[in-house]
Amino acid sequence: MADYRVIIVDDHPLFRDALKQTLMAGFPRIAIVEAGSIDAVTAALTRDRDLDLVLLDLKMPGVQGFSGLLFLRAQFPAVPVAVISASEESHIIRRALDLGASGYIPKSLSAETMRKAVAAVLQGDIWAPEGTADATSSDVEADQLARRLARLTPQQLRVLMMLREGLLNKQIAYQLGVSEATIKAHVSAILQKLDVGSRTQAVIAASRIDGEIVHPLEI
Repeated sequence: MADYRVIIVDDHPLFRDALKQTLMAGFPRIAIVEAGSIDAVTAALTRDRDLDLVLLDLKMPGVQGFSGLLFLRAQFPAVPVAVISASEESHIIRRALDLGASGYIPKSLSAETMRKAVAAVLQGDIWAPEGTADATSSDVEADQLARRLARLTPQQLRVLMMLREGLLNKQIAYQLGVSEATIKAHVSAILQKLDVGSRTQAVIAASRIDGEIVHPLEI
């Protein structure tokens, strides 16, 4: 029986295979699932939520910026998610951690360091490259917004994402199996936590934090 169960989410099969081999060399009793898209990891976690860690790339087809991280936090809050990305900008690392990532692992790390990073996250620690965890960016407003988004509960995040899809309160209530009054309460809480005055402003704020992340290299 495996000691750890991990899912690697990246749209590049060669990188998934390389990371799989790297982890298997350091964790002899690890079970690894691979997914090439957000849809694939969603299907895997819907079937089986008993996973110890999701290793998530920030940029894949249909996913830009932090939307994948936000989505998984909302849908599967009990499963830790660590970002593994080619982007190494300190403010992006800080923002990912603010949004609930359990770690941030650059793809440029050596195999040994990558294994140490994954081991730390599996043990419940938050891992990021030295000197980046306290980084800030020149976009103070976006940093503050990320921290506000991190205050949303998983259910509130789900509601916010559905608002982004243009769904009405009654449609969200139907999909989540709750009353419309419950959704209205969630929307009110979202507006308060994000410090905005309308659902439109909340959607704009969420979209802003989800801005394009440009990778310095394609892996």
